Amino acid sequence: MPRLALAVVLAFLPLLAAAEPAKVETVDSQPSWILESPQVRLAVTKLGAHMAPVTFLRDSGAPVQPYHVSPWQNEGLKDFPAPVLASLRGDWFCIPFGGNGTEFRGEKHPPHGEVAGAPWTFVDARRAGGTSTLVLAFEPTVRKGRIVKELSLVDGQNAVYSKHTVTGFAGPAPCGHHATLAMPDADGVFRVSTSPIAFGMTNPSRFSDPAKGEYQSLAIAAPFDDLARVPALEKGAPDADLTRLPARPGHADLVQVVNRPEGIAWTCAVRTDEGWMWWALKDPKVLGSTLLWIENRGRHGSPWNGRNNCLGLEDVTTFFADGLAASAGDNLLSRRGFPTALEFSADRPTEIRYIQGVSRVPAGFGKVVGAEFAPGQVTFVDEGGTRATVPVKHEFLGGAGG
Repeated sequence: MPRLALAVVLAFLPLLAAAEPAKVETVDSQPSWILESPQVRLAVTKLGAHMAPVTFLRDSGAPVQPYHVSPWQNEGLKDFPAPVLASLRGDWFCIPFGGNGTEFRGEKHPPHGEVAGAPWTFVDARRAGGTSTLVLAFEPTVRKGRIVKELSLVDGQNAVYSKHTVTGFAGPAPCGHHATLAMPDADGVFRVSTSPIAFGMTNPSRFSDPAKGEYQSLAIAAPFDDLARVPALEKGAPDADLTRLPARPGHADLVQVVNRPEGIAWTCAVRTDEGWMWWALKDPKVLGSTLLWIENRGRHGSPWNGRNNCLGLEDVTTFFADGLAASAGDNLLSRRGFPTALEFSADRPTEIRYIQGVSRVPAGFGKVVGAEFAPGQVTFVDEGGTRATVPVKHEFLGGAGG
């Protein structure tokens, strides 16, 4: 072998040695990569890279699996109305986010983008300095580019660190995380809240179509400034309290809240009956909104069949779930000065970082109303002043600050 070629091979040997194959298991009908730490074990489907099940607090006497897995997963169904439904579970990355029913500049994307319903490629699994990382990649065909997903677990923490690096894919696109939690059956035991919002609105058109066996409970295109007071569809009905879920069985609804753009934004859901909290952290200058998809057995077409019960807490930059054309154009939110799409560059990669996790909370802990950031930790404060401190490297989010 020529001396120069040998030198190049030797230089890359440490990198080659660090790469390991990831464990693969079939979980709820889907072949999935597995990533583990002493505290967390997660599965990521090869089809669409949906992350679930995830077991947090696995080294405790009471582990928690917060994410939803769609009820049709082990029924052998085929020919879904949208590719995303084949794996639908937990959290997944969407680009372009939304239904994408309308063509945009000659592009026609499937719901939530090709990334959500087509096979991903394994790149690497590595461990260094108490951190375990799984790296996957996807190359869309409708709009050329490359998306690299890095999921990391830090020993001693019950958190999942996500970084998506988008290269190419030039032009505007809505995008974000579609975190979907399993909804309990008992009314109101989930206490849901976000960091302060600048604006909120119910879906701008009918979200659930009765002609398709779908039913909604919330008003259409109704603004609000408090998740506890959201206008109802039925005339004269009281406002809905979306901070107490589940509620209104037999309905499926969607609302969007725009986060204030300063600091780190957060989303929390406290299971008051089980004493734990799911939480997520983001930079609101990158992912500027949160969508609440409240699915309480409100869809009766296939494969839903009136049995799907979940809560999407989706941190995004988008115009509701209307897709690329609506989000990249003039809409009810962009007219108010709220961005509904990111601009991706042909020659400059864009990073989208996100953290989500689970922690135990003190007895009686309720709806979160504030978060206090210190180096390597965040303290969530509930409406009664009770505090729950979580170890997390929120500095991972970069420019969001503390």
